[in-house]
Order: sequence, then structure tokens, then C-alpha cells
Amino acid sequence: MPYRFAADAVLAAHLAFVLFVVCGGLLVLRRPGWAWVHIPAVVWAAFVEFSGWICPLTPLEVAFRRSAGEAGYGGDFVEHYLLALIYPSGLTRERQMLIGAAVLLVNVAVYWVLWRRRR
Repeated sequence: MPYRFAADAVLAAHLAFVLFVVCGGLLVLRRPGWAWVHIPAVVWAAFVEFSGWICPLTPLEVAFRRSAGEAGYGGDFVEHYLLALIYPSGLTRERQMLIGAAVLLVNVAVYWVLWRRRR
């Protein structure tokens, strides 16, 4: 039971991180001080997407699930949890690059708006 709880906690943290990367720019528009946390998170997420790496939280969650007696899964967080919603046919390298580019473009737009407001 503690391993399952740990796996679920890692999953929740992973999801919170993804949401922060995608939507955190809106928080920065309201509270600019969050940029010091948000920018490194966006850079990390984009790096993981562009490089094809798997976020370290994914193997940690899988290890906890296996220790709890559950089946783990292959691939990464996006592929396992979000793939069916976003890309039913499979996550290709090209789509992964598009996700990384979309994350960067959305956040560049948010920070551009913030920069314009400051001027």
C-alpha cells in the first residue's frame, strides 16, 4: 500500500508539473515573481521533449508501481497517460517535437505580453 501511495503521489506531482509548465505563464502574468520558477520548468520540459529523454519521474513512478505489485508501463508520462487523449495512434518523434515547440511558443507569447506590460 505505501508503494502504491508513493506511485500515485509521483503521478500527481508529475501532472502538477506538466500543468505548471503549460499554464504557469498565466500565473506569471498575475504574479511576475513566479517567472523564476516557471522559466526553468519550461526549459526543462522543452529539453525533455526535444531530446527524446524520459522525465526521471516516470521511471520512479513505475518502480513504485512494480514494488506495489502492479504492472509498470513502458514509454513516458505523456505517452502513457495523455496519449489516448491527444494522439490515439501513438506518440511519434515528430509529435513530441511539436509538443516541445508548442510549450515554448505559448510561453514565449505569455512572457512577451508580460514584457510589453512592463514597458
